[in-house]
Parts: sequence; structure tokens; C-alpha cells
Amino acid sequence: MAFLKTILIILLVYYLFKILVKMFAPKIFGYAAKKTEEHFKEKFGEFTQQNNRQEDRVGDVIIEKKPSKKGGTSEKVGDYIDFEEID
Repeated sequence: MAFLKTILIILLVYYLFKILVKMFAPKIFGYAAKKTEEHFKEKFGEFTQQNNRQEDRVGDVIIEKKPSKKGGTSEKVGDYIDFEEID
């Protein structure tokens, strides 16, 4: 008798879960789709703003200089040794 009761409870939980999934799955997927759409709109907006900034700079001359070395310090690594060949 306990075996049949266990199987009945398992089947009841299974069918109850199936009904709940049918009721709430469309709402959950709709919410996920809406959030994904908002995320893509936000990223696409950043992308178009970045492209607009680059288009404004077309034709402008921009000169970037390397930073100059100040002081002209030369670091000595060590002593120079002059080797001579011995015959």
C-alpha cells in the first residue's frame, strides 16, 4: 500500500509541475526576452554613439607627439673593458 501511495504522490507532483510550467513559462520567457532586448538596445546605443564621435573627427588633423625625455640622463651599466688578443 505504501508503494502505491508513493507512486501516486510522484505522479501528482509531476502533473502539478507540468501545469505550473504551462502557466508560468510564457511569462518567464517574455520577461527574459524583454530584458535581453533592453540589454541589446543599450549596447547598440553605445556602439552608435561611439561611431558618431568617430564620424565627427573625419577630416580633422590630429598630431600626437611622443613624450620627450627630460634631462637626457644616460645610465652607465658598468665599466668598459678592452680586451686584446695575445699571440
